[in-house]
Amino acid sequence: MKFTKMQGIGNDYVYVNCFEETIKEPEQVARAVSDRHFGIGSDGLILICPSKVADCRMRMFNEDGSEGSMCGNGIRCVGKYVYDHGIVEKLHITVETLGGIKHLEMKEKDGRVVSVQVDMGVPVLTSRLPEKIVVEEKELEFVGIDVGNPHAVYFCAEIDNLDLEKIGPSYEFHPRFPDRVNTEFVQVMDRNHIRMRVWERGSGETWACGTGATACAVAAIMTGLAEDRVEVQLRGGKLEIYWDREGGHVFMTGPAVEVFNGEIFLKQA
Repeated sequence: MKFTKMQGIGNDYVYVNCFEETIKEPEQVARAVSDRHFGIGSDGLILICPSKVADCRMRMFNEDGSEGSMCGNGIRCVGKYVYDHGIVEKLHITVETLGGIKHLEMKEKDGRVVSVQVDMGVPVLTSRLPEKIVVEEKELEFVGIDVGNPHAVYFCAEIDNLDLEKIGPSYEFHPRFPDRVNTEFVQVMDRNHIRMRVWERGSGETWACGTGATACAVAAIMTGLAEDRVEVQLRGGKLEIYWDREGGHVFMTGPAVEVFNGEIFLKQA
């Protein structure tokens, strides 16, 4: 199986060009390639496929093999891949996902895409604002936001000392979220800057999460803690989130990087 390793501010995936490759049992392939000791090492697997309704289709699988509906950092890399590799020859493209068709506006330098703006659509509030919840015998408050996949956002006084490896599963598998949930812990620095850490369902703590950054910004705006344009600092870098209140859509802008290409032999591939 030929593959390309790509990352968006440290959120890294193994990408496969399914215009040329056929992948059987992608759930098993995702688990194999994601292993950082016995595989390639990644937060998951992303398949770039033909689409009947868009320029291409993205299928995203988490580290544990579960299929996700949307990935903000991943879709930026999809845009870069299809342009840089000649699958599309335009800088505005559409990508089909389980979370709907997404519109991407790309910026290039010397013939290569360097940054991508993604129209993340209209965010949907999935909780009261805020909603109380008990996690590990502690009463907390969260804001539920869906931006193509579900997120629960918790505002904290500080986030650096959180032991996410210990507490993360209690949030992901809480009975309030029968399908599991992506969990963000947010520290508001000022009205234009927030910091966050994320525990992604199916992958654990990752260096970045584009949909999570979008959800955090929207939650901060909704609760009056931030302006409509917010810089979000994640472990792997920064994203800019802008919520167009009049149009209702929220836009995410950030980098996309191709790391290396290779070939791996897998029994299930």
